[in-house]
Amino acid sequence: MISKTNILVVGGAGYIGSYMCKYLAKYGFVPVVIDNLVYGHQESVRWGPFYKGSMGDYGLLKKVFSVHHIEAVMHFAAFCYVGESVTKPAQYYENNVSATLTLLHTMIDEKVKNFIFSSSCAIYGEPIETPINEEHPKNPINPYGRTKLMVESILSDFHAAYDLRFASLRYFNAAGADPEGELGEDHNPETHLIPLVLQAALTNKRVVNIYGEDYPTKDGTCIRDYIHIDDLAQAHFLVLERLLNGKAGGQYNLGNGNGHSVRDVIDVASMVTGKPIPVVYTTRRAGDPSILISSSRKAITELGWQPRYPNLEKIIETAWFWHKVHPDGYV
Repeated sequence: MISKTNILVVGGAGYIGSYMCKYLAKYGFVPVVIDNLVYGHQESVRWGPFYKGSMGDYGLLKKVFSVHHIEAVMHFAAFCYVGESVTKPAQYYENNVSATLTLLHTMIDEKVKNFIFSSSCAIYGEPIETPINEEHPKNPINPYGRTKLMVESILSDFHAAYDLRFASLRYFNAAGADPEGELGEDHNPETHLIPLVLQAALTNKRVVNIYGEDYPTKDGTCIRDYIHIDDLAQAHFLVLERLLNGKAGGQYNLGNGNGHSVRDVIDVASMVTGKPIPVVYTTRRAGDPSILISSSRKAITELGWQPRYPNLEKIIETAWFWHKVHPDGYV
């Protein structure tokens, strides 16, 4: 593999993008980061050049491509809150679709042919069957999922028209933190379950809201498939190698294939932290499917992907380590 290859990481100051930068640097690549810091943290950008701005800023993109010889682009810059996408769809279509189109146009202008897209299981909507494989019907039930599916369609068209090599990695629920404790999940506002639960354990003052207790599941709460960010980074790296070697990309689900309810997560977190976690049941959130569990057989077979954190307890342990070391996040 070529060393010191420049990889543009849009959204590289965010939760997953920053860890991807660390992972790339570990293997001799140079992550060049663009992030508008709406949700990201400049403190987490430590392994390559940083440019503050939007992937929808054509002038900034042209500058970055002119300064750095970019071999591939990784896209982590989507807005990703399901509930917010329902109440503020305009900003989701503007950022997730329109700004991504500007990025893709610039890549074509600059003859950069390799693109890795962080997609989502939200493109499937309510599953007809579980576990969900890549051929499952796509019927997103919220604007966030619809923006992800739109970009996947755009990528297919760009591949046909411009010979763009791409891979869409459909995450299930990203979770956990850097095992070395440097990087973790720090959103404002925080809406993801595991950090909310761990913050409650850390402060002994917060109550965790459980949105809905009448879903058709074993305990009435939503079921999700949690996948560690290190395993996500591994999959991105494997598909990057594939594209740089001139091979075809594709669409890949990334999950552990194990479903855990909201109640399960809270119980495991209480066991890991050794602390009680108070909860309050409230109404369902709009756009939340009942059950999302992945079949990741394709990634395992085609990419040689081997998740290192298949166990929810281990995932939560890494997140707990991060929160104990960084009780106020990156501040």
